Amino acid sequence: MSFPLLTATAAVPAVGAILTAAVPAARRTAAKWLALTVSLVTLVLAGIVFARFEPGGDRYQLTESHSWIKDFGVRYELGVDGIGVALIALTALLIPFVILAGWHDADPLETQSKRWRPTQGFFALILMVEAMVILSFEATDVFLFYILFEAMLIPMYFLIGGFGDRAHSGTDENAAAQRSYAAVKFLLYNLVGGLIMLAAVIGLYVVAGNFSLTEIAEARANGSLEMASSTEKWLFLGFFFAFAVKAPLWPLHTWLPNAMGEATAPVAVLITAVVDKVGTFAMLRFCLGIFPEASKWATPAIVVLALISIVYGALVAVGQRDIKRLVAYASISHFGFIVLGIFAMTSQGQSGATLYMVNHGISTAALMLVAGFLISRRGSRLIADYGGVQKVAPVLAGTFLIGGLATLSLPGLAPFVSEFLVLVGTFARYPVAGIVATTGIVLAALYVLVLYQRTMTGPVKEEVRSMPDLRPRELAVVTPLIALLLFLGVFPKPLTDVVNPAVRHTMSDVQRTDPQPEVPVQNVEAAK
Repeated sequence: MSFPLLTATAAVPAVGAILTAAVPAARRTAAKWLALTVSLVTLVLAGIVFARFEPGGDRYQLTESHSWIKDFGVRYELGVDGIGVALIALTALLIPFVILAGWHDADPLETQSKRWRPTQGFFALILMVEAMVILSFEATDVFLFYILFEAMLIPMYFLIGGFGDRAHSGTDENAAAQRSYAAVKFLLYNLVGGLIMLAAVIGLYVVAGNFSLTEIAEARANGSLEMASSTEKWLFLGFFFAFAVKAPLWPLHTWLPNAMGEATAPVAVLITAVVDKVGTFAMLRFCLGIFPEASKWATPAIVVLALISIVYGALVAVGQRDIKRLVAYASISHFGFIVLGIFAMTSQGQSGATLYMVNHGISTAALMLVAGFLISRRGSRLIADYGGVQKVAPVLAGTFLIGGLATLSLPGLAPFVSEFLVLVGTFARYPVAGIVATTGIVLAALYVLVLYQRTMTGPVKEEVRSMPDLRPRELAVVTPLIALLLFLGVFPKPLTDVVNPAVRHTMSDVQRTDPQPEVPVQNVEAAK
C-alpha cells in the first residue's frame, strides 16, 4: 500500500496527545472533546485495518519497512497478522469508552491553581498510551518493539501516580503515598523485566545479525540461522520474563492489584484490558515465533505457573474486601487462562487464548467501569459499605451483574467461547492441567456472585439510599460494551476467521499438530 495505514493508526493518537496537552488551561472541555474525537478517528482507522486484512493472505500484511539505525540493522518495520489485527481493534475500541468514563476524573480541584492543567495531561497520556500499544502490536522489528514496550511505562506511571481514585483520596490521608507506591512498584517491576529483555535482545542480534522477525523466520526456515540449544533457552527466558511481568503471571503479579486499586477506574481498564495484553501477545509473536524449541522445553513449567495463577488469583479474589482489587485478582486468574491456552500448543488453545485477550478486555472494561461509577457515587471501594443498590439504582445494578456474569464466563456471553476453547485445547494435550484449570470457573462464580449479593441485594444502606442511577454519558459507555459481549457470545466468527490463520502459522513455527483422539472413531457400518 502507498498509504502508510499502520503508521497512521498509531500516529493519529500520538499527534492527538500533543495537541490535547497544548490546549489552554481554561479550555478543559475542549481538551476532552479533542481527545474523544482523536480516539474515534483512531477507531475508524483500526476498522479500516481490520477490513483490509485478508485472513487467507500473507502472514504479515499492510507492511511498512524503512531504514532506521542502519549500522545496527534496526528498521522501522511494521506488519500485522490476525492476532495483531484483533488486538489493535480491541485497543481502538476501548479508548473512547475509557475517555468517556473518565470525563470528570481529572478536573482540577478548587484548591488548585487555575493555571494547573491536569485534565489536558490526563487525556493526553491516555492517547499516548494508545499510540504506543497499537504500534507495539504492529512492530515486526524486535528492537522497535522493545522501545515501545519500555516507553509505554512512562505515561502509565504518571496516570497511576498522578491521577488517583478521588473517592479513595477523600477518605484516606495516605492516598497520595499509596498512589506513589503503586506507581513506583509498577515501574520497577516492568523496568526490571525490560532490562532483562534488553540483554536478550542484544543476544538475539549477536546470534541472528538483525532484528527483523521476517528475516529471522526465513533464516530459521532455510537453516542459515545457527542457534545453540542453550543459547536459545537463555534468550527465551529473557524475553518470557519481561512478558510474564507485563501479563502478569504468578509470581510476578503483585504490582497489578496495587496499580489497579490506586488508579482511577478508566486507568485500571487501560492497565489490564489494554497494556497487559502486550505481554501475552508478545509470548505468541516473539517467544513461540523466534524460540520454538525453547518454548516447547519450557512448556511444562509455564503450564504449572499458569495453573497457579488461575487458582491463586481466583482464591484471593474470593477473600477481597475492595471492589477494584477483587477485579484485579480476577484478572490475574484470567491471564493464567490466556497463558495456559498459548502454551497448550494446540490450535483450539491458542485461538481461545487470542479470543480471551479480546473478550477479557471487553468484559473487564464493562465490570470495572460500572464499578467506577458505583464507587464515585458512594465514595468508597469497600464492599461492606454497599447494600441494596439494585433497589435505588436498578440499571446500574443490572449492568454490574452482566459485567460480572461475563467475568465468570456465563454461556451466551463472549468470554465463555474463549474459555471453552482454552479448556478444550488444554484437555487435548494436558488432561490433568485442564481439570485443575476448571476450578477457576467454580471460584469465579463464587467471587462474582458474592460480590453482587453483598453490594446490590439486601437491605438498602442509608449511605446509598439517595444514589442516582446511571446517567446518559455512563449509559453511552456501558451499553455498547454489553452489546459486544452478547454479540461475540453468540457469533464469534468475525474474530475467529481473522485469528485462526495466524494461529496456524504459530503452530507451524513450533512444529506442533493437534493431538488425535485416543479412542478412534469407529466405522458406523462395521458397528452395525
